[in-house]
Amino acid sequence: MSAATVEPAAQEPFNRRTLFWGIFASLLAAAGFFLLSTYAPDFRQPGNGSATPLSKSGVGYAGLAEWLRLTGETPAMARTDQDLGTDMLLIVTISPESDPAALDHILELRQDLNTLFVLPKWQTLPLEEHEGWKMKFGRLPDPVVNQWLGRIAEEKIGVGKSTVEQLDIEGLLIDAPDELQWVADDHPLIAAGTSRAVLTKLDDKPFYILTDPDLINNASLKDSDKAAAALDLIASVRAGPVMFDLTLHGAGRKHDLAKLLVEPPFLALTLTILAAAALAFLRGLGRFGPPRAEQRAIAFGKRALVDTTAMLLRRAGRLDELGGRYAALMRVRAGALLGAPQGLQGEALDRWLDSRDKDEVSGFTARAQAAGEAKNLTQMHEAAERLHDWTARRLGERR
Repeated sequence: MSAATVEPAAQEPFNRRTLFWGIFASLLAAAGFFLLSTYAPDFRQPGNGSATPLSKSGVGYAGLAEWLRLTGETPAMARTDQDLGTDMLLIVTISPESDPAALDHILELRQDLNTLFVLPKWQTLPLEEHEGWKMKFGRLPDPVVNQWLGRIAEEKIGVGKSTVEQLDIEGLLIDAPDELQWVADDHPLIAAGTSRAVLTKLDDKPFYILTDPDLINNASLKDSDKAAAALDLIASVRAGPVMFDLTLHGAGRKHDLAKLLVEPPFLALTLTILAAAALAFLRGLGRFGPPRAEQRAIAFGKRALVDTTAMLLRRAGRLDELGGRYAALMRVRAGALLGAPQGLQGEALDRWLDSRDKDEVSGFTARAQAAGEAKNLTQMHEAAERLHDWTARRLGERR
């Protein structure tokens, strides 16, 4: 007795569960990539090396931000319009490369909120051998500084040494910066001599203007007295937390169509489309209804052959010629079945066939003419049926 050979059961090359989790992980990775590519530019360091709170160059303010953090409070960073509307002391550091329209937008949003504007001062160039470093080569022209100042207040900048060599900041005396910038003010918060102000406040708005950035920028913090004075200066105008502005340097100012898909009000539409796609995908995983057998291109049988021939004639645009040919075919067939004399053709055969009809005059001729004049499928079908019925009735009478 021979042992039966047992063949191993066929196995699927991929497990369905593994395939499903692979697809899910791919979709999740694609969604993560889309979100990161959309929002990554908002979290990049804007204007590296310029007068921003993230810049470690001499004209930057990263030192002040770190100094505030080390003394007990980490300052916030304003990247959006929503951040700009927060009730904090907003420090707006202006650089020559800033966007004037962005400054006007800040002035509009911050009309009733404490805001400290720091004017630009130095012309700088990037150092190619040190990324993020700047080299100053002179002070900005007065018209450039006055153009920025004019957007905030109706004042003009003054330059030069004050009558004093030192500035009094909350009782702490420090050396005045080189080429000190100031504005005329009879009631300055920080004076640079008689009727001269380095720090001033507008009368009608809670806006403060620091005319000389060398009192709080990175270059000034290398001196311990100036570092302490910088904290005192911020404390004199603040009434709560501190926030630095980044929108003036490009953050949140770029319009991206991709954000419309993941932010209100179009977020609801995006979620609806994703939910519909997920439901369609889940529905497609399972079969619904019996499997449908694949049909032949050309079916078997006489009827199928006739239907296929009719379809081809219709597509070829030859239906107009089919009625007359069918009438000629039925004329020959009827003559053969009814025993017409040999040699009769055309009209002579039509007259002989009409003579076989006892009930109707020119019965066959009228039907044949109607078939030849048919212009559509309906008329042709009716005329063909009448020709067939006439022949069948004559054969029945003969028998």
